[in-house]
Amino acid sequence: MKIPAPTRCLSGLTATWLISLLLISNRLDAQTIDFQRDIQPILAENCTQCHGGDEAARESGLRLDLREGALLGGVSGTAALVPGKPELSELIRRITSTDPAVVMPPPKEGNSLKGPQIETLKQWVQQGAPYTAHWAFVPPVKVALPAGTAMNPIDAFVAQGLKTHQVTGSGPAPAATLCRRLYLDLVGLAPSPQELDAFERDGAAATIDRLLKSDRYGEKWARHWLDVARYSDTNGYEKDVARDQWIWRDWVIGALNRDLPYDQFLVEQIAGDLLPNATQEQRVATGFLRNSMLNEEGAIVAEEFRMFEMFDRMDCLGKAVLGLSAQCAQCHSHKFDPISHDEYYGMFAFLNNSYEAQSWVYTAEQQQQIHERQQAIKAIEARIPMLHPQWQQELATWEQTVLQQQVNWTPLEAIEMGSNSGLNHPTQLADKSLLMRGHPSADVFLISQPELKGVTGLRLEALTHGDLPFGGPGRGAAGVWGITEIEVLIQQPESPNWEKRKLINATADFSEPDQKEDKKSKGPVGYLIDGTDDSSWEADRGIGRRNQPSVAVVQFEQPLDLPAGTKLKFVLRSSDMLVCARISLTQAPLPSAAPIDHAAILAMQTPVAERTPQQHEAIFAAWRLTAPDLKGISDEIDAQWKRYPTALTSVLHLAERRGDKVRPTHLLERGSWDRPQQVVKPHVPAAFHPLAATANPAGRLEFAQWLADKRSPFTARVAVNRIWQAIFGEGLVETAEDFGIRTAAPEYRELLDWLAVDLMEQGWSQKQLIKTIVSSATYQQNSATTPELRERDPGNHWLARGPRFRADAEVIRDIALSSSGLITHKIGGPAIIPPVPQNVLDYNYVYPTYWKPTQGPDRYRRTLYAFRKRSMPDPVLSNFDAPNSDSACARRVRSNTPLAALTGLNELIFVEAAQGMALRILKEGGQDDADRARYAFRLCTARWPSPAERDEMLALLKSRRQRLAEGWLDIREVATGDPTKLPALPPHTTPQDAAAWTLVARVLLNLDETVNKQ
Repeated sequence: MKIPAPTRCLSGLTATWLISLLLISNRLDAQTIDFQRDIQPILAENCTQCHGGDEAARESGLRLDLREGALLGGVSGTAALVPGKPELSELIRRITSTDPAVVMPPPKEGNSLKGPQIETLKQWVQQGAPYTAHWAFVPPVKVALPAGTAMNPIDAFVAQGLKTHQVTGSGPAPAATLCRRLYLDLVGLAPSPQELDAFERDGAAATIDRLLKSDRYGEKWARHWLDVARYSDTNGYEKDVARDQWIWRDWVIGALNRDLPYDQFLVEQIAGDLLPNATQEQRVATGFLRNSMLNEEGAIVAEEFRMFEMFDRMDCLGKAVLGLSAQCAQCHSHKFDPISHDEYYGMFAFLNNSYEAQSWVYTAEQQQQIHERQQAIKAIEARIPMLHPQWQQELATWEQTVLQQQVNWTPLEAIEMGSNSGLNHPTQLADKSLLMRGHPSADVFLISQPELKGVTGLRLEALTHGDLPFGGPGRGAAGVWGITEIEVLIQQPESPNWEKRKLINATADFSEPDQKEDKKSKGPVGYLIDGTDDSSWEADRGIGRRNQPSVAVVQFEQPLDLPAGTKLKFVLRSSDMLVCARISLTQAPLPSAAPIDHAAILAMQTPVAERTPQQHEAIFAAWRLTAPDLKGISDEIDAQWKRYPTALTSVLHLAERRGDKVRPTHLLERGSWDRPQQVVKPHVPAAFHPLAATANPAGRLEFAQWLADKRSPFTARVAVNRIWQAIFGEGLVETAEDFGIRTAAPEYRELLDWLAVDLMEQGWSQKQLIKTIVSSATYQQNSATTPELRERDPGNHWLARGPRFRADAEVIRDIALSSSGLITHKIGGPAIIPPVPQNVLDYNYVYPTYWKPTQGPDRYRRTLYAFRKRSMPDPVLSNFDAPNSDSACARRVRSNTPLAALTGLNELIFVEAAQGMALRILKEGGQDDADRARYAFRLCTARWPSPAERDEMLALLKSRRQRLAEGWLDIREVATGDPTKLPALPPHTTPQDAAAWTLVARVLLNLDETVNKQ
């Protein structure tokens, strides 16, 4: 709403204006205007997009989102609001004007204010135009429970609300319905007949306690967190290759099963690696923020897509924790909520100083083995002082000798970098190393103008880097690497030609044995200059020791003179595995690589007092290997290393950058990665609670603790709302991803706040919160309703009936598997490969050769464990509205299309479930068809069928038997899916029985009652 300087005199009030003021004054006592309820939605919808917090979009210098801005006015100096005097308020004059050049909002916007809205604004100004903070930006408080007889706090608030709307609740749900509802909500599975019987015997309270203790609980509730965490088993984008991240998914399951307090649940996932004495599990937890897509396309600029990952993390935290559309402040200050452009990048800065790490993950048994190996090595090393009593002095002397023998090296500074393919865009870091993270290329080159004379040799350092798999130096499996050839060319001033220079006498700190008999072999450093593409230098020291620096030195056959203007081109051929390297020149005679691990040489360059334990160990190990009388000890240590266990898997996670590796954060103009502006220090929005005081500059850990702080206005509310949404189908705040100003206030705001405070008071226990919800009479109501109530409250916002909605995609598949008896209960582990139509596989840009559907019992594991491929969402799950993991999903939509019914009837997994269910019916359902029909119906719906329903099932069974007998359908194919096989039948049954009941089961598994929770 744009309000320039007034153009008309305000003194000439018309009769109409006077009458309207009288009408307003007559109603003042009848209604007190509430800013949040009545005014803020009007301003947010019509005004603050142009007159809000976004200074770049603000027109006429006027802010209406803040009271002081409205009182001050815009560039004209005319107050938009004059408290108590609507007739003098420019805002009122503008919204009531009939002049198209004056009226606000401008007619071109197409959203003029309605009469009741104008009257409300007038009343508000008459009452003093008070502003209050948006309810979601104020910490929740626990108000006194409404008076009444309700034992459960939820019921107390709901009873008060129903009374206000003059309606009554729907009464208790039938026992079978409630039992099934509890099973679907707490463990995500249909109850077995035995569990239904136990419910009738033990009651709801005992069932709730038992289910909350079940391992199935963590599997069910992990799925909701995986949605918002955008979990996937592939990287996304064009190539969408598989990644190892399932161990993080298993961490979530375990954390939920042991009821890890929600605040700690958040802290460990955002900054678990920074906790004191961080465990492997806490490092795994930070995989939460590494679930972003990773682009491996050709010709990308790595920094551009790193920024996309960062934006994705901010979006994820906005939806999962803040409950705000934080991404709106990526390009400009938020137009509605109190997050400025600068504050967005202030929060961004907390996350921006992290490596994109990948590390090995070991089982508890393997961790014990590693500990034993380390202790054994320490025990062996403890014998050294007996052989060398003055070992410390010897080591110091040896170190000084090594340093004195080092020659001077001049790192090459690039004036140009790239690859002949154009698909790799190297960057040169502050230490002059090259980071080559683009598309794997056959060659990478660097051009420099070093201006040196008498250059005798060249040094290639393969260096570790926190962004590489397992620290690198390579991108290959386990971080290994290999280089086929190195070449050096010179371009003289004024010459367009490049002249190749011959390299000789390659040496390295570590070389593998010669394996020339193997084509495409990897081996000693001589392979670097052997002139063939069939060999490459590799320095793989084996499990536990492979991810460390290495160095190679080669000599020029003739010394090089590089006067001013001379260009030197260094080419790494077939360098698709080496990602971090540094190239240097020397003028020393006959240079060679010292036969000492390069990690030790680099460690010696750090002052003794500043060395890490790892650096001390590297130097000690290098010295030990030079002592002839310690060869036996070194051999024993080497034998221990060879017993190092192979890791279970790996995980993508975060690791903090330290010292001179700290990365500054810049405000990005319009959110463009290549338009950095001023440096932004880590800070949080001023409208929210401050960071806790700390002696050190705040980092990612402090940010995580700020997010999980009890003073936070959003964290507990968002958590409660997400859990409520999972149970009732819709949150108390409908837009689970956005609690901001444009969001409709919840029907039961005081209930939301009461539960949020209670969550914190109960030690952030999610299980206790869920127990409170499902123990309430509100939850345990019948989901049946009346036409009148459905018309008045179609969305059940008043909670006058129990929840009823279609189950989520994964639950529908799991219902089929549990009803059939096929389901395999096995916690955790790698994903299973589900069957998908061949044409779906054929559409992949890179065909997933690993896509071989799982066979055996694991085929029927819970859907949580099904492989998630971003570019190929499972069509079964997609037809039931499962998200595709490209971005955080805080709220699933539900559609109703024929595709869902066709999927449930005909998709292979449901057909197999029907085949399994048929055998279960024949085995467990009784001796006659009537008993089997009743049993089958109960398997799917949890209740016994009425006589009419039973008779309808029997009629269907009879018709299917007739079709089979007449040969319309192949009995074996219907019963097993294979026309050459017969099912393993229970005694006294026939293949025709199995086939007929399979056809009936396909119908039962697709019933409305089966796929819906009610």
